[in-house]
Amino acid sequence: MSVIDPTAQLRSALLVSPGNVPLRTLLADSLRVRGRIEEAEHEYRVALDIAPHDPALLLGLAETFRLSGRPGPAVVVVERILALPEPPAQAYLLGARLLVDTDPDAAAARYARAVALDGSLADPDLAGRLGADRSQPGLALPRPPADDPDEGDLDGELRALRDELGLNFDWTAAIEAERPMVRFVEVGGMERVKDEIRMKIIEPLRRPELFRTYGKAVGGGILMYGPPGCGKTHLARATAGEVNAEFISVGIDQVLDMWIGSSERNLHAVFEQARQLRPCVLFFDEVDALGASRAEMRAGAGRQLINQFLSELDGARSNEGVLVLAATNAPWSVDSAFRRPGRFDRLLFVPPPDAVARAAILKVHCRDRPVADVDYERVAERTPNFSGADLMAVVDCAVEGKLRDALRGAEPTALTTNDLLAAARQVRPSTHEWFASARNYATYANQAGTYDDVLTYLEGRR
Repeated sequence: MSVIDPTAQLRSALLVSPGNVPLRTLLADSLRVRGRIEEAEHEYRVALDIAPHDPALLLGLAETFRLSGRPGPAVVVVERILALPEPPAQAYLLGARLLVDTDPDAAAARYARAVALDGSLADPDLAGRLGADRSQPGLALPRPPADDPDEGDLDGELRALRDELGLNFDWTAAIEAERPMVRFVEVGGMERVKDEIRMKIIEPLRRPELFRTYGKAVGGGILMYGPPGCGKTHLARATAGEVNAEFISVGIDQVLDMWIGSSERNLHAVFEQARQLRPCVLFFDEVDALGASRAEMRAGAGRQLINQFLSELDGARSNEGVLVLAATNAPWSVDSAFRRPGRFDRLLFVPPPDAVARAAILKVHCRDRPVADVDYERVAERTPNFSGADLMAVVDCAVEGKLRDALRGAEPTALTTNDLLAAARQVRPSTHEWFASARNYATYANQAGTYDDVLTYLEGRR
């Protein structure tokens, strides 16, 4: 009686549905279990072309490398898995097995993590090799080890695999990513700005087939500008929340470095991390510090950083699925090359919140404080041109007044409308100085109509 090869049946099914990732994963797993390692590796790689961030596929490929006696590539793939937001427990266990002879302390930490996540993964033999003192849960987990490709200690296969999986940068220097829970509904006002972001960023990610029909790629950049404290960072975080994407907020201190060439490498690492975690919203705050006008520069190092930034935006490697947002209080200081189509081709003015948004912001800041029938709409009407940060200062000022009274022996009482109105009279809107500068640029340096939105806003204030 002949035995039917289940892998043959799976191959037949894949002829009908070649893009079926679960089916191809099942085939790769079956081949690996049967010791047909080369065939299994091929199937894992084909499936990863379709689903490059699937942890089960990456784990199967790493196990295949281990079984074939190639621990170097296996470690590289495990690094990739452990860099994911929620790596599976099996990845920590495999990492421990790969490092048990070369780095027992790191192996012990990974084994402890694996058992903490899934007690059924306990391996007495591995625990014995690690030693009871090092295999106990609770050890701090180190970042995945990262070899420097410039050191020359990686063989050709390992170097190629790092490039293929997007791991040719130091994960120890990676910026922590997050999955924001905030949504647009929680961002008061700014409807026009949100509509632009929906069209440029959100809808292409939600309906990629429709946009590809018109040759529109998923990705791109938006540069938000306006007075400080008006919610640009909050809006960027809400954009990531709308599409359930990773969010990486980049500060200038995480890029700029005193050593020549280091800033460019840091910037490249940030983009590589975003590409690896896509869909990902990559947000640059105070982008004018990284992309200042080259015409005003004398030092060559700053020019090189801008050239690197422009190269990353152009996507030497594909940026599809990487949604780039940036914010600045001084758009006139940003190099004009950033506003070329395909880079930051949308320049959005983020004005101070309107009355409805101001009332909503005040409610948020008073949410966890004792209040007594506050008329937020009335306070909002008395705080024109106040930024979100200014409104927070109003609430803080009112709270300080209550605390002073309580410290003098008065009975603690709840915040009232009059308390907030009195505090508002003590806070000067921080947007006035910004609009004084912006008016000059919008009036005398606006040949291309870049700052028409500022002029429209100023006209509406009269």
